[in-house]
Amino acid sequence: MCGIVGYIGKKNAVDIIMSGLHRLEYRGYDSAGVAVIKNGTLDCVKSLGKLVSMDKKLAERPIEGNLGVGHTRWATHGVPSETNSHPHFDVPMEIAVVHNGIIENYQQLRTQLQADGVVFRSQTDTETIAHLIRKYYQGDLFEAVKRALRDVEGAYAIGVLSKNNPDVMVAARHGSPLIVGLGDGEAFIASDVPAIMKYTRKVLYIDNGQVCEITRNGYKIEDLNGKPQQLEVKTVDWDDAAAEKEGYPHFMLKEIHQQPEVIRNTLRGRVHEGSEVVQLEDMRLSAEDLKACRKIVIVSCGTAWHAGLVGKYLIEKYAQVSVEVDIASEYRYRDPIIPANTIVIPVTQSGETADTLEAIRIAKKKGAKVVSIVNVVGSSIARESHGVIYTHAGPEIGVASTKAYTSQITAFALFTIYLAETRGTMSKAEAKQMIAHLREIPDKIQWYLDHQDVVKQCAADPKYRDAQSALFLGRSYNFPSALEGALKLKEISYIHAEGYGAGEMKHGPIALVTDQLPVVCIVTRGAVYDKMISNVQEIRARSGIVLSVATVGDEELRKHSADVIYVPDCFEPFSPIVIAVPLQLLAYYIATNRGCDVDQPRNLAKSVTVE
Repeated sequence: MCGIVGYIGKKNAVDIIMSGLHRLEYRGYDSAGVAVIKNGTLDCVKSLGKLVSMDKKLAERPIEGNLGVGHTRWATHGVPSETNSHPHFDVPMEIAVVHNGIIENYQQLRTQLQADGVVFRSQTDTETIAHLIRKYYQGDLFEAVKRALRDVEGAYAIGVLSKNNPDVMVAARHGSPLIVGLGDGEAFIASDVPAIMKYTRKVLYIDNGQVCEITRNGYKIEDLNGKPQQLEVKTVDWDDAAAEKEGYPHFMLKEIHQQPEVIRNTLRGRVHEGSEVVQLEDMRLSAEDLKACRKIVIVSCGTAWHAGLVGKYLIEKYAQVSVEVDIASEYRYRDPIIPANTIVIPVTQSGETADTLEAIRIAKKKGAKVVSIVNVVGSSIARESHGVIYTHAGPEIGVASTKAYTSQITAFALFTIYLAETRGTMSKAEAKQMIAHLREIPDKIQWYLDHQDVVKQCAADPKYRDAQSALFLGRSYNFPSALEGALKLKEISYIHAEGYGAGEMKHGPIALVTDQLPVVCIVTRGAVYDKMISNVQEIRARSGIVLSVATVGDEELRKHSADVIYVPDCFEPFSPIVIAVPLQLLAYYIATNRGCDVDQPRNLAKSVTVE
């Protein structure tokens, strides 16, 4: 979860590290710290809380050096405190370590090290790494790190310095993301690309079990046993402005407004005007694999799970394949049945989600083909999959997922058309029509973004803004929309919210309806419209406050609703992509009106890279 940045070169490392950490603060903001080496001295500053506190502390006690590591923390072991914040050190304070991940055998290692006389300063699992490196250190930091990590079980991405090796930085990873950036006479490490985009576009995606020794003029990579490793240098083509707010008050609002262009990017090169063919070159499954497929399993977490539910509706309707959608954190602890000719689709923005990664490893062991829907090129899940459908959404900084969600559904739409055509369950004429509908979606989202006054008014209304709880109701393709709308509201505004299939109301949830309860109902035109009208009337009959999301021109629904948010008419199977936007904005404006930190909601972090 945490964010790591390191630098070696000729510039002041602190400036570069703090710049990078601010871009990684979405990964954690319980505490932060920076350690640098200058003239044979290892110096450190730490601070509790968000990085603004760290900025103030560094202004009061500046440190500098040409070699350093920094960290912004999301606590796993040990409460947030300066003592538990990173970097962590060996006993003589000569070796500094920053770490993202969880060391699963740290208690055993801690006990062994304490028996050797080591005195621990913190309650963290990370500190064990620093003491292990000291244990094996004989003048060569690279060798000591490799030897220490052979004792470690769990997930880690680490950056390591030693004041006795002032021209070397060592980085390693297993299970948690880490990149190395290469510059002219300088180098960087980071948890994610945005941290270093200001300084370099040439990166190495460090792989599991690899350790990298980095100097100002080069690097070498080995596995834990000293076997040389080779990695291709990648060039990042993101615009540097992609990691900035571009004038928006929050990253989340910027990312909501990016969605028309993001969806065009997801479609770009895969569908063309007037075409009846979808091209998915990176999927790397043969037509025979797709025709033989008897079951699809979608594994994901949180918002990505909701995208997977939409995918289920699409695939079963048009490709006629049975689809199971699993929460990855539960899937990995079952003994899942994987019949022959099963395709598993992990869905993830970061490509590093720990539960999803473990779920696909289980599936692969049982013989499944894995095609991931993922945003981050070169991420762990992308590399461990047989094929990939990249969403091309660009960096998503806001913790609450927005553009990642709509791009994931778009990827499922592409996959559905491709699969259905290949299996012969969709004609070329039908595919051409579906593609035409899909290409219309960005313009429909833009229309809504240009007509969002009503959602702003609703968000300012005390009956919604000050609510203690809310329900979201939908059916068919928009049952997942109800789940996602509820999740957005609760994760950034802290209002308790639940999403339901509207047909389930009479099976219990209707007992919650009072004249104080807002109920957001998705009542757009489509096959389940009349059923949803009945549900709305049931809520109104019990004095519930109905906020309807409806199709433009549906004036009749005003009679049954306290307020109506209109969206443009669109092809029903793709309507969740459009409907996501007003629900995201409703949550956003309610949260800002309540004074909440929408980009960094309490207790949450962007990439869940630990259990």
